[in-house]
Amino acid sequence: MKKFKKSLVAISMLAGLVPSLSQAETIAVTNAKIYTSTDKGVLSNASVIVEDGKIVAVNPEMVNADIIIDAKGGVLTPGFIGAMNSLGLVEVGQEKMTRDTNDKAADMTFDPSLAFNPKSTAIPFARKGGLTRSIVAPGGGETIFSGQTIEVELTGDWDSIVATEQALFVALGAEHDGSRIIGMQNLINKLDERQKALTKAATKKADKEADKAPTKEELILNAVLSGEKPLIAYADRASDILQLIKLKQRFKLDLVLLEAADAVVVADQLAQAGIPVVMDAMRNLPESFDSLNNSLDNAGKLSKAGVQVVLAVPGDAHGVYGLRYSAGNAVANGMKYDDAMASITSNVADTFHLDAGRIAVGKPADMVLWSGDPFEYSSHIQKMWINGEEQSTESRHDELRDRYMTQSSMPKAYTK
Repeated sequence: MKKFKKSLVAISMLAGLVPSLSQAETIAVTNAKIYTSTDKGVLSNASVIVEDGKIVAVNPEMVNADIIIDAKGGVLTPGFIGAMNSLGLVEVGQEKMTRDTNDKAADMTFDPSLAFNPKSTAIPFARKGGLTRSIVAPGGGETIFSGQTIEVELTGDWDSIVATEQALFVALGAEHDGSRIIGMQNLINKLDERQKALTKAATKKADKEADKAPTKEELILNAVLSGEKPLIAYADRASDILQLIKLKQRFKLDLVLLEAADAVVVADQLAQAGIPVVMDAMRNLPESFDSLNNSLDNAGKLSKAGVQVVLAVPGDAHGVYGLRYSAGNAVANGMKYDDAMASITSNVADTFHLDAGRIAVGKPADMVLWSGDPFEYSSHIQKMWINGEEQSTESRHDELRDRYMTQSSMPKAYTK
């Protein structure tokens, strides 16, 4: 025992002699215009200090760090967060063997994390658009249940999946063959049956059959009914949205709407019910009788009505790169700038319960330094960090450009 204690003392002394082995470098970004996505708003000529992957100070009086980066008036934002896309599940949209986002056999247990590919070329391309995280969603299935979402960091590392089985995704609305009634009825029945079973068990009146271990589907529904797991519902028509509002109130659900073309018609009800809407700001055509109210100014109208708006490029893997342009177009069509910034940062974090989306003390250092306004087409990324680690913004597109623009006596196909 004494020998062991002496060893600990020796190790402690050695650690004191080589502090660089145990202390991470601190990074400071100074002289930046910071969009905090917090109550602090926008800070001019401000600084942020990062240590061990976390933000430890925002605009302190004194800046003391191992590495100081002068932003020279550049814009610093939280990393943008994609929502309800297929990043890491689709490599080439037209090539079936590279699409893992859906299947006819998919049900509520469908888990995208089992096929998520952090080395997908779509991920560095998304980083070029300022994205540092994403909510990856499944699709497909022959019932309303498409599966569950996952949260990923866009580092490209093998361990970049942050959370699995994060939210349950259901698709409702018009059917090409049949009635929309069946889908809504199926959802109501599933929730009702499970709630009754839970109530029965809680009153200790469960029979032997009910005492058996719950199935995977039952565990998912348990989490939805307890509010631990959000229920994301795709629905466009106002009548379907009103039915979902009733379901939220009846079962006390953590409900999130996806797309919701008619949301502007019932915006006051959505705001009162506290239901966020994930939508594509560029959706402006009446694709069906369910979406006659599609318009470029919907995001602004919903936001002004008090609805928490999350801007997204739903279902896409490559188009999510243009998320910042969607936000810019929303601003051009009436959405307040700060609301648009929140719609791709803090609102996403709040809606999906992520520890990200803000430049605030204690938050992961997911940050992007821009040359100018990130919603402007001409602006570009100067530096990007995920959890305090600087990330590359070079993509396959850059490599192909360099390859085929390089002057050589060799045929283009042989240029290295």
